[in-house]
Amino acid sequence: MPELKYPKKVTIGDITVRDGFQHEERFVPTEAKLWVMEELILCGFKRIEVTNFGNPAGMPQFKDADDLYKRLFASRKVKHLLNDVETTAITIREKAVDRAIAAKKEGHGPDRILFMVSTSESHHKKNSGLSLEEYWRMCEAQIPKAHEAGIKVCGTVSTIWGCPIEGPTKLEKAVEFTRRWLDIGADDIEHADHDGSAPPNRVYAYFSMILDAIPDPSRHVAHFHVTRGWGQANVLAALQAGITHFESSLGGIGGQPANFVDGSPVAGTGSYYYEDPTITGLVCSEDTAVMMDEMGIDTGLDIDRLLSAGRMVEKILGRRLRSECAHSGRIPKSLTGRT
Repeated sequence: MPELKYPKKVTIGDITVRDGFQHEERFVPTEAKLWVMEELILCGFKRIEVTNFGNPAGMPQFKDADDLYKRLFASRKVKHLLNDVETTAITIREKAVDRAIAAKKEGHGPDRILFMVSTSESHHKKNSGLSLEEYWRMCEAQIPKAHEAGIKVCGTVSTIWGCPIEGPTKLEKAVEFTRRWLDIGADDIEHADHDGSAPPNRVYAYFSMILDAIPDPSRHVAHFHVTRGWGQANVLAALQAGITHFESSLGGIGGQPANFVDGSPVAGTGSYYYEDPTITGLVCSEDTAVMMDEMGIDTGLDIDRLLSAGRMVEKILGRRLRSECAHSGRIPKSLTGRT
């Protein structure tokens, strides 16, 4: 019987606590964030995003950044597992890098930090406050500082498949930006469809181009949003192109940083790209893991525990989230139960 061709072992990084929660319009308690991270680690995730070290005045969801890292490193539940887990913090600008390095030196900082560029100049300026060339120069100066502190660097390329401000973008420019990140010292690249602009055929075309240009799949991370409902189709397209590293969030939550938190307007990254802020989100960790399991792909995850964690995140946020498998479960393997 003809079969699809795709990798048989992948790494899924969960980014619920950072990218997932950043779009929430109420502060998620630090204790709840810690519980989620502990569960993710106990589920078997080897990569998690913890927080954003940027200015909490603009993104108060991350006002507990230092405290959260300290609590994670002190956690009795997962302390014995942390050596095998890579934690990431977002550091868009220089002061955030300094905070991450200081935390690392104090023994509770990130293993990896993340910078972001967009192929769209206007989108990039909105996110970072700098022009692209100003930002590239900043990163050239900051990456060596991070490496000297023992911190890996991920360079994100965004607006690959389109920009909510400028419209269409060119895939070739994203390939060029990927090369530039690696040339200035980034350890890996997050390729981001940040707003659901990527149709599956162009996902396959782009990642085929990327793996032709830089053929080491361990250096590439696929990041998809589901604003238009194409998330899992894009995961499959990336798999078929040969991608082995993905990002997702419990319940498919996430999106542009909130501009309204706990009843008060905040800066965030400005006005929302879409009139309805509830349509944004990432691919679901639960649905991605179950789909891959059914396809015979080894994710290394305890899927039943993951589904349970997803249902608990619904209680934390007080609403039904996007995951179907959190409620429908895995496909039964026998009349007496599921495996």
